Amino acid sequence: MNLPLKGLTVLEFSQYLAGPYAGLRLADLGARVIKIERPGAGDACRKLATKNLFVDGDSLVFHTINRNKESYAANLKDANDLDKVRALIAQADVMTHNFRPGVMEKIGLDYEKVKAINPRIVYGDVTGYGKEGSLKNKPGQDLLAQSISGITWLTGDADDPPVPFGLAAADMLCGTHLAQGILAALVQRGKTGIGSHVEVNLLESLIDVQFEVLTAYLNDGKKLPQRAVEDNAHAYLSAPYGIYETNDGHIAIAMGSLERLGELIGCSKLSMQVANSDDAFDKRDELKAILSRHLKTRSTDDWLAILEPADYWCSDVFNYARLMNHDGYKAVAMEQSVQREGAPSIRTLRCPIRIDGERIYNDAAAPVLGNDNFEIETAFNLAGNA
Repeated sequence: MNLPLKGLTVLEFSQYLAGPYAGLRLADLGARVIKIERPGAGDACRKLATKNLFVDGDSLVFHTINRNKESYAANLKDANDLDKVRALIAQADVMTHNFRPGVMEKIGLDYEKVKAINPRIVYGDVTGYGKEGSLKNKPGQDLLAQSISGITWLTGDADDPPVPFGLAAADMLCGTHLAQGILAALVQRGKTGIGSHVEVNLLESLIDVQFEVLTAYLNDGKKLPQRAVEDNAHAYLSAPYGIYETNDGHIAIAMGSLERLGELIGCSKLSMQVANSDDAFDKRDELKAILSRHLKTRSTDDWLAILEPADYWCSDVFNYARLMNHDGYKAVAMEQSVQREGAPSIRTLRCPIRIDGERIYNDAAAPVLGNDNFEIETAFNLAGNA
């Protein structure tokens, strides 16, 4: 496949998740992504494990987010290594980092210094909360950013405490925004010949993903979100929106006419409670309680057999085991395997983007620390900068 970013070189000084997630996507799309890592330790994500899962000395998380990249070990406090890195920067297209504000300035690799080396470079940096204000030096960690962003008051029911997303939402969103910004800057460079500085942070990414609800807050008297008492799925949406228990599982019901829903499932009490369109929100808790009791009387398949032919928006609720055994999951073919030489194979996921109808697969594993130093120094003629 002729991938669109083939021929571009990306230097990734980023570690953990947000910056490397952007690098993963650029690598999937054809870029040569070189991780610049500390000798001996490397990207801190190498030791950041979920469920204490490691393969070949590195965490499974590291393997997942750094597949199809190369590793160049360099001590940025060593003058010889720093000269080699500067020579590499002079030939690169993109550079990313996620150090705290001020770190790259001390090293001499801030945007102004890098731009002087290579005016064409697209320089992307990730911070936790931006470079101004009282939060700028706070650790840019996903759970902390979620907690500050207000997003934890949208999930769960009314009596629940703040509930964070059960995944690294801030990191993934921010990494996506970084990749978008870099791609836009590359398009601009194609027109002007000049690179630019792309900046993203975890907090802004989490604020952005709440555009729908924050706009409601800003234009509705700044009323705080109120989660439904039960079966909440969206603090700003009316009944029936939510996930409900059935007598053998759960069913998700999206937006739709409550009167029609009541007729379809034979719940007259539901229809009787709705006098006008405002009632669906104003009486949300009462309506959801009626619906919840009624849906528990039959199985999920029974309700789906009624609602789906009527084109009422609903769904079964899968766990991972059911998802991966379903033909819908098999049809999208998201899985692939990667493997380092002499190490166990890792089953992971591919890029979700298709180009000209083709899925993008790449079985190149995450790099061993410093594994590519010789090849990189040869390809970019760095020996003269020793």
